[in-house]
Amino acid sequence: MRGRPLIVVAALALVACNGAGDETVSSPADLAADVGCLTCHTETSTTIAPTLHGIWGTDVELVDGRVVTVDEEYVRRAIADPTADVVAGYGPTMPRLPLDESEVDRLVEWVRSLG
Repeated sequence: MRGRPLIVVAALALVACNGAGDETVSSPADLAADVGCLTCHTETSTTIAPTLHGIWGTDVELVDGRVVTVDEEYVRRAIADPTADVVAGYGPTMPRLPLDESEVDRLVEWVRSLG
């Protein structure tokens, strides 16, 4: 019986921290804020990172001279391997984030919603 209070406390902590047992899912924008996307990808381009507002469906030039369309495939690749396709004028500063597939899906959805 002595271990039960600890188990209850641990379960409550997981729920409070959005862990196992929590069925609420944050919005794609909230996820983007939570994982740090908004720190560098602001409403306007900065010296650190390009804006993500209004880029969906546009062509961007990469540092290696290739031109790619900002679509689901490109955004997924940029999230999974941020140094693979760096936008011209920027360095490879984006960190690799430990995201699961559903989180990547939600971030793709968020970038799409920005237009």
